[in-house]
Amino acid sequence: QVQLVESGGGLVQAGGSLRLSCAASGLTFSVCTMGWFRHAQGKEGEFVAATRRSGGTTYVADSVKGRFTISRDNAKNTVYLQMNSLKPEDTAVYYCAADVSCFYYTETSKYHYWGQGTQVTVAS
Repeated sequence: QVQLVESGGGLVQAGGSLRLSCAASGLTFSVCTMGWFRHAQGKEGEFVAATRRSGGTTYVADSVKGRFTISRDNAKNTVYLQMNSLKPEDTAVYYCAADVSCFYYTETSKYHYWGQGTQVTVAS
């Protein structure tokens, strides 16, 4: 089993920045892809970004490209989501996800492990 714990959410003014962290524990050696999804009230869950264990490649959704950056520290088993130029429409609960596969799936059903979520609220 793999446990994921997110942190770093909060309230920020539009145009501001936040950095989310997701620390993995347990059988972390089995995890290849780690990513972020978000779920805004009244909307379906949305893929945000993902990164693989090796290779340094990332995949970022078009809706946040140029504003959000995902990075990973394998030594700390932690993935980060740097969010800049935040907009009110970025308001959502952000979830960390992980899976043993090395594909950049954008569907929530493809990820086996999930964190509890962290609230991000962007005030206009």
